[in-house]
Parts: sequence; structure tokens; C-alpha cells
Amino acid sequence: MVSRSRRALITAAWPGLLTACAGRIGPRGATPSSDDLRAELDPALRAIVERPGRALASLAAAVVRAGEIVYTGAFGRAWIDPEGRGRDRPATVDTLYRIASVSKLVVALAAAELCAQGRLEPDGDLGEVLGFALRNPHHPKVPITLAHLLSHTSSLSDAAGYNFPEGTALADVLTASGARFAHGRAWQHPLAPGHAPGTFFRYCNLGFGVAAQAMERATGERFDRLMQRLVFGPLGLTATFDPARLVAAERERFATLYRKRPAGDGDLRWNPEGPWVPQVDDFSRVEPKPRASAAYVPGTNGSLFAPQGGLRISVTDLARLMAVLLRRGQDETGRQVFSPRAIELLLTERWRHDPGAFGGRGNRAADDEGAGGLFNAWGLGPQRFLDLSGGPGRGDRLVEGGGFTGWGHLGNAYGLTACFAFDPARGHGFIFLSGGTAFDPETERGAFSAQYRYEEMIATALSRVWT
Repeated sequence: MVSRSRRALITAAWPGLLTACAGRIGPRGATPSSDDLRAELDPALRAIVERPGRALASLAAAVVRAGEIVYTGAFGRAWIDPEGRGRDRPATVDTLYRIASVSKLVVALAAAELCAQGRLEPDGDLGEVLGFALRNPHHPKVPITLAHLLSHTSSLSDAAGYNFPEGTALADVLTASGARFAHGRAWQHPLAPGHAPGTFFRYCNLGFGVAAQAMERATGERFDRLMQRLVFGPLGLTATFDPARLVAAERERFATLYRKRPAGDGDLRWNPEGPWVPQVDDFSRVEPKPRASAAYVPGTNGSLFAPQGGLRISVTDLARLMAVLLRRGQDETGRQVFSPRAIELLLTERWRHDPGAFGGRGNRAADDEGAGGLFNAWGLGPQRFLDLSGGPGRGDRLVEGGGFTGWGHLGNAYGLTACFAFDPARGHGFIFLSGGTAFDPETERGAFSAQYRYEEMIATALSRVWT
């Protein structure tokens, strides 16, 4: 017999029935066992992955409660045999996903740690670290800071690109005398050309390449190795911004990201009944290439390792990182891995949407990734979720019925969507990594937020652990 709470979670996986998922797991006040959680969550999440016509290639998820990891689960296939010979690799909780923009939160943590160590200054003129004047040519007297970059208020844009090959110097892209300045395309702000750094929010990937370059300049270390020293190594995580550095056995753990449409951008036709098409990280035939050669000079091109979205890591290791953040930088043994000052910097609000600013237009560009009211507040790297809902397709609300506020980051690239969200006040949080959809997710927008409907379903199911 299926219990009422399990039935509520299972029906939550189906369109239009998410409100049925109203009961908590276990009696009020009780702490469910790991077996109870698995019995409740596994069927609900598997049902979301296997929806007819709305399937996901894979899904990995985790829940942290009171600073402890209480659930991890994985469903679907990390690699799908294109020849149909049954050689598929199932997704596991140790599968390594390219986590898209959730990478930014991890980079920001390392930057905050360098600030706590006195190697960087969040509000100082970053040009003094970079070795060239970092200035918007329209506002040459306004210094741009690390905090501006990490909170997306630097006045940079992605119009000139945000990943540049080795041999390109970011200074050439950002300064008027540079060979790749291209009339200042990196500084264009089509909807707000007059707004100075620090006064206008626009989500920008390039800013994290500049921040990574400042981190290299401050330490003299290559970005990927610096992240290993500051974050991955101290926590014993298997994670990297350079897949080629992992040994062959570890590469078997990579998730290929899929869609049921051709790879690439633009108006490409979806085929929900057709084959899964690899989008990125299909290393079944081609070995990953190193992101940088031995000749790379740290501090010249911070975009090289894709700090804006190129981290590969498992949901289990992300959950370990979340637990450390919730314990103010301490691991499970009580060892202080990250400075409390770094955590404080990370979670200090730096920007909040003001609907009355700029003649009533607000300080959010209408065509950025915050369209639909998804972005409303930001810290030194992570988004602050305010639990706002404007009805279908609008708002930053994460779970059905609301009630979850906190910090974290979302990700969306190459078919993957991801959510890393935690509430420091209560010590709770959840993570999910979805490996791609069989359908165009734009055809199934959220019922109460700017996210996709299946993302709302996943987050709501996971949040029932503590609501």
C-alpha cells in the first residue's frame, strides 16, 4: 500500500498536481530516517525523470537538514549508448556534472577566502591588482571592484564574449588600447548605457573571468590549481575546472549532458520521440583536452578555465560543501576549513531590485537572465532568494506554497539545469542537477516562478524533508 505522504510526493511529479504535495515526511517534529527519506523521495523524483513526453536524461539530488546531509539520490542515465547496445551508464550520486553557473558560487567562496586572508579587497580598485585600469570607458572615474564583479553590478556585459582562448589577454578586451577592444563591446549596456558601475544589475559571465584573473594575480597561481588548494583539496572533493587533469578512471564518472535536439544554440527543432543528442562532456570517444598549456601565464586570461560555469563536481560533494557553508566554514569534524569572515562576505547582500529606480523601470535589465523576476537580490557571488512569486512564469520562489528563503545559485547550460539553495538561519538546503530534457522546457514554464515547471517539482519534493 502507498502511504498518503508518499502518494502526495508521487503526484507532485505530474503537471497540475503539485499542490497535492502538501504533507511533510513523517509526523510533525519527527526527524525521518535515511530509509524513510529514500522511500519517500526516490519514487517522487523518479516519476519526474520518467514523465511520458517530459523525460529527463538524468537527475542527481541532495538534501541537507540541520547542517547534515540526510539524502542523496540519482536517477536516469549519465551516458546513453548511441548504438542501443545496453552499455548505458546509470547516473549515481558520485557522477560528475558540469554544473553551469552554480560554479560561480564556488568561485566566489574562494575569492571571499582570499579577501579574508587579506590577499584581495572586496571594495578596492581591482585595477591595482590586475595591473591595468579596469574602467568602463563611459565612467572612467569610477573604480570597479571585486564586489561589483561578483554581484553583477560592474557594468560589464557578455557582448564581446566571456571565454577566450589561451594567448588572449583580457586586458586587450577590456581596455581602449587593446587589440580586441572592438569599440568597447564588453562594456556595452544596451538598455542602460548611462548607469555607472555599482548602480545597475545585469547578470554577466565575463565578470567571473575578470575575478578569476584577479585571483591569479593576487596569488601567482593558475586558477584551477588555486581552486584545488583553497576549496577542493581541504574538503577532499573530486572536482575540477579542467577535466583533462582527472585520471581515466575518474573520467568514467562524467555525466554527458543531453537534449533531444541538435547541439548548439538558436532555433533548433526538438524531437521528444527521437534520440538523446550529446551536448557536452561526451568523452566516450574523445579525450578531454587540457584547458591550458604549460606555457600559460597566470594572471593574463582568467576566462580560460570557464570560471563562470565550467566546474565538474558531483551532487554528493556539492552537498558536503553546502554543509560546510551552513556550519560557517567548519567541516564535520569541527575543523575550520573556511574563515567565518569569508562566509560573512559571501552572504552579505550587495544588490536588491528597486522597482522605483530609474523612472519606475527598476534596476534590472528587461532582457537579461533575470527576465521574469528571477533575480531580485545578490550577495558577494550567490543569489539571495526572496521567495517572491508573481504567478505563472514570474518570481524567484523555489517551492510550491513558498516559505523558503535563503541563498545559493541556479545553473542552466547545455541542457543541464541546477539549483543549489540553502537557508543559513535554519541550516537546511537542497541541490539538484538535471542532465537534460527530452522536450523544449520553454513549453512548460513554471506555475509560480520564472523557472521551468520540472524544476519547481523537484525543488518542492526535496523541500518536504523539513517543511
